[in-house]
Amino acid sequence: MARAPLLQLSDISLTFGGDPVFSDLSLVIQPGDRVALVGRNGSGKSTLMKVMGGLVEPDRGDVVRSPGTTVGYMEQEPGMEGFATLGDYAASGLDEAEAYRVEMVAEGLKFDPARAVGHASGGERRRAALAKLMAEAPSLMLLDEPTNHLDIEAVQWLERELAQTRDAFVVISHDRAFLRALTRATLWIDRGEVRRQERGFDGFEDWRDKVWEDEDMQRHKLNRKIKAEARWAVEGISARRKRNQGRVRALQDLRAERGAMIRRQGAAAMALEEGPKSGRKAIVAEGLAKSFDGKPIVSGFDLTVQRGDRVAFVGPNGVGKTTLIKMLLGEIAPDAGSLRHGTNLEIAVFDQTRAQLDPDASLWENLVGDPEMRVSGQADQVMVRGTPKHVVGYLKEFLFDEGQARAPVRSLSGGEKARLLLARIMARASNLLVLDEPTNDLDIETLDLLQDLLGDYDGTVLLVSHDRDFLDRVASTTIVMEGQGRVTAYAGGWSDAQAQAQFQSRAPGAAAPKQPATKASKPSAPPPPAQPGGTQKQALSFTERHRLAELPGVIERIEAEIAKLESLLSDAELFSREPVKFRKATEALSERQARLAAAEVEWLELEDKASGS
Repeated sequence: MARAPLLQLSDISLTFGGDPVFSDLSLVIQPGDRVALVGRNGSGKSTLMKVMGGLVEPDRGDVVRSPGTTVGYMEQEPGMEGFATLGDYAASGLDEAEAYRVEMVAEGLKFDPARAVGHASGGERRRAALAKLMAEAPSLMLLDEPTNHLDIEAVQWLERELAQTRDAFVVISHDRAFLRALTRATLWIDRGEVRRQERGFDGFEDWRDKVWEDEDMQRHKLNRKIKAEARWAVEGISARRKRNQGRVRALQDLRAERGAMIRRQGAAAMALEEGPKSGRKAIVAEGLAKSFDGKPIVSGFDLTVQRGDRVAFVGPNGVGKTTLIKMLLGEIAPDAGSLRHGTNLEIAVFDQTRAQLDPDASLWENLVGDPEMRVSGQADQVMVRGTPKHVVGYLKEFLFDEGQARAPVRSLSGGEKARLLLARIMARASNLLVLDEPTNDLDIETLDLLQDLLGDYDGTVLLVSHDRDFLDRVASTTIVMEGQGRVTAYAGGWSDAQAQAQFQSRAPGAAAPKQPATKASKPSAPPPPAQPGGTQKQALSFTERHRLAELPGVIERIEAEIAKLESLLSDAELFSREPVKFRKATEALSERQARLAAAEVEWLELEDKASGS
């Protein structure tokens, strides 16, 4: 028997001042649904989620919940007025007997419930809002960018929790890895239309590209038909005017159909201009040490950043990633160690706090007021990579319309603020780009464009991000900060760092010391032990005795092959220098380790059988 849907939207229409956000929208959320809600920044994702949650009333249409259905919405900027601590806010609405859930979720999301609301950062507030939603466990969870401001460990904890839940959820996120791991259906908002596909996010981009390809083909065919009909109208209508009025009207209808087509919004016209080449070694750090209030950030840290490197810094929130980058830039002095910069460094910084933007000033004022972008004597132009441009024209390149130019920055969404900050830093030439959480709030198309720009950028990039997919696509080196001053550099992106860390943990000496590889420590075929009464309890066959005798040699050969592969992979530069060789060696190592384990199990089983145990 089919279950009733949790939520049903029928013929929803909604307009905010100008063009409709949605028109005649209908959709259904079923029990157990795991839905990715995707679309460009400003397409209406958060608005649709608020309609689902009953926080925004549509102009027309019905929002129907099944009896007993509870819906919870995680806001991007939660209001916490009237609450003393984050824990008070997260536990509001829960019975006293259920308050323990907040503590459990707080541990996973890594925030302090006793933190005073007035002293909490935006990220801590968002984690408290997420904890509140998870603790309430509604029938339908509406998650608006839940991974923003979470470190990778917390994101993985959230993934595990959502993977285990039986409740339905709809999630907005830019984190591809998160969406791929969790979702089974996709809602795509595109130019006011909402489409649904019964596949998770993993199939979204192929689906989107096919829809756009079909649209382009349809538009091309329509243009050809209009061109042919227009030629006929010029050449043939005068001879048979009355008989062909219907065809003229059909031509007008075709033109009206083309005019009604809503063209896709193009990508932001982002570009990076490299300044003069820096020295071959952009940054050289030796023996850096830094502590705050007795808490070590780094200890004895060495790093050489070559020109053109893409170095990612990852680790738990509060571990000191931004502090380390500021040390490498020379903004914070180390307690010990030395730092050298290459010649001609020109630095551009993307700050995760958006502190470079004045929230009360307009977009126009934020650009014109930038000393490095100001054009002398011109109040309506900015200097963009050495060329004066009109403020509105430059804003349009980053997908802002003319009406937004005079609006205050605080009215922008998170993604729009990120685009405005990118507009500022991309207006100037640089050869060292510092990106502190650039992926927060950006839509997937803009992330793709940013990734391509970084790939073509000849300068050096220092990157802080918790977006695993973006790290894998961009980083050539990953610096993992574990806390207590422990910092490790790995070749490649996040997945490469994880693989190398696991390999090193299995390597000799990583955990308990391994026995010396001497003949005495190798398994050998013992003589069949005598059993009470002079008889053997369980005899081996001839084939088994032969196999037991040869297994020590087999194990020794496999161990020798593993040692060679481990020695090869210990070269930290192998991944960046010969990625194909690195991949093949990693696969070979995994295969040899599996063979070794199987051989050792086989030897133990035969030995047990020979001894009669």
